[in-house]
Amino acid sequence: MNHTLPRPGADSDTAIAAARQNLRKTRIAAREALPATDRARLTARIEDHLDALLDQLAPTTVAFCWPWRGEVDLVPWAHRWLAADANRQIALPVVRTPCAPMIFLHWHPEVPMETDHHGIPVPSGTEILQPELILVPLNAFDAAGYRLGYGGGYFDRTLAALQPAPLCVGIAFELARVDSTFPQPHDQPMDWIVTEAGAAPAVSG
Repeated sequence: MNHTLPRPGADSDTAIAAARQNLRKTRIAAREALPATDRARLTARIEDHLDALLDQLAPTTVAFCWPWRGEVDLVPWAHRWLAADANRQIALPVVRTPCAPMIFLHWHPEVPMETDHHGIPVPSGTEILQPELILVPLNAFDAAGYRLGYGGGYFDRTLAALQPAPLCVGIAFELARVDSTFPQPHDQPMDWIVTEAGAAPAVSG
């Protein structure tokens, strides 16, 4: 079920911030509540659609995020994607400096890992890569490609700073789809959205 938009006259910054926070909270809770069998089935469909999209876009350097709080787990997919072509590389985003853009460190299945301040695994001591395409987790998303993360602005800062700009593919279960995420001026939209329902370009306007 999609959320209710704020009533006319209730679209103050405070009301919008509350609506965004409510979306974030309820969609994360719904995702974390997915039964394991449903999660596995939906993830397999997402992987199929992602494979088809990347065959079309043909990147050789991709970044993805280690799953957190019930996000789509792309680690097994990343193993398979790398194994299919020796020219491919994968990176993971890492926060080195608060309020600064993230960097992307080279990852492969044998790389030593450490944990960041959130307890998320990140590569240890590998080189920085510039991804051509980034797989971005979505707590909530709309058809225009706007997303809600966790409120820290890490991806928005990073995507605004990266040159050349990579393609951004949002990854989520369909339960994260909403009518609007109430995008703000700093929000960076995705180019594509991939869910268990398929892969689709973001619809601008």
